[in-house]
Amino acid sequence: MIEDLDLAPVVAEQPDPLLFATVSGAHLYGFPSQDSDVDLRGVHLLPAADLVGLREPEETRSRAWVRFGVELDLVTHDLRKFVRLMLRRNGYVLEQLLSPLVVHTGDTHRELAALASGVVTSHHAHHYRGFAVTQWRLFEKTGELKPLLYTFRVLLTGIHLMRSGEVQAHLPTLLDQVDAPGYLPELIAAKREREHGKTDIAHARVEADVEHLHAVLDEAQATSSLPDAPSTYDALHDFVIRVRLAN
Repeated sequence: MIEDLDLAPVVAEQPDPLLFATVSGAHLYGFPSQDSDVDLRGVHLLPAADLVGLREPEETRSRAWVRFGVELDLVTHDLRKFVRLMLRRNGYVLEQLLSPLVVHTGDTHRELAALASGVVTSHHAHHYRGFAVTQWRLFEKTGELKPLLYTFRVLLTGIHLMRSGEVQAHLPTLLDQVDAPGYLPELIAAKREREHGKTDIAHARVEADVEHLHAVLDEAQATSSLPDAPSTYDALHDFVIRVRLAN
């Protein structure tokens, strides 16, 4: 269980301060299997000199390794890049920022999370629509359960976001908030048992349900009360400068 892992040393080992680190991936989405890796995501803070000098800054860092017998996958972005991604209608980074599975946090993380609602727009539907298409193609190629669950997860997350303005990535929770195929709890249970399992549900039925949810997402976007553009650009700009100068 992820709760049994002491991930504090991972934070301490990073070459620059981490403003936050959370768990994403299957653990956040509510369907980890016994051999699922642990996806750690977060924000590091480069020294100002790294951004104004001649050398290319290390704005994104990625590392995968095994510890405690578990595969860890850590990806962090420098604060400026992360905030720019937030402003580019990227639901994925919002899910990381707002993940309830927190490994490392602080006042800066909490302040950034408080600004997150101001970047959510009706155009975030495009992110989830595109993600769903990619995962569906992977499912059709492999027949594996994992990309199928990802397809349903992102469609339901997008629908819920368009209707409520809330970023909710946990699939079991979404089943109670958005109309979804009745067989999804069965698929979640199967994925928890086996990472690379497949489904016995007829392809035509699954395909029809996915197409229906795409239509629901389209309608939810068309009728959403979310704005067309972020409202916190200036606040985020000031935030990035203030945090950088304070460190």
